[in-house]
Amino acid sequence: MNEIKIVTGSLLSQAANNQRSLAETFISADVIVLVDTSGSMGSNDNTERTRYERACDELAKVQASMPGKIAVISFSDEVMFCPGGVPWNYSCGTDLTRALKFAKVADVEDMRFIVISDGKPENETTALQVAKGYKNKIDTVYIGPGEKNNFLERLSIISGGTSANDFAAQKLEQTVYGLLA
Repeated sequence: MNEIKIVTGSLLSQAANNQRSLAETFISADVIVLVDTSGSMGSNDNTERTRYERACDELAKVQASMPGKIAVISFSDEVMFCPGGVPWNYSCGTDLTRALKFAKVADVEDMRFIVISDGKPENETTALQVAKGYKNKIDTVYIGPGEKNNFLERLSIISGGTSANDFAAQKLEQTVYGLLA
């Protein structure tokens, strides 16, 4: 069961702090981060914490240092906007196509997109087709075993973005800053 938590600097936290609606706060966001929460994100890669837990920890640091600027979307078989800043842990499949279609509504001028994932989506072809239709770049961060993920690299290239690797999800904060620079 997922515990309800609000990350410092998340959209929900900023809305409360500034006495604004969530919608007003969302308009100020600069980055949409789509986080893979499929079953494979539960792997721990010989560490004490899972990929999902490490990604959440690092993502919380980014939100704290960029308050109100990061919108979080989690995806697996389902897609969910997570205004509290914690990706909902579904632990099922990897429907990136559905996540990209969901986030497309925010594909407005100067919005940044970052996909954080540990593998291939259920349908590479449709995910790439949807990504190709984005106006803005989609950057990708691969978290997983010590090998490059060719799909994520292709996804970033097709949209004009950049692909990065953070195999252990221990430098995600630095990786995200590097992509946003």
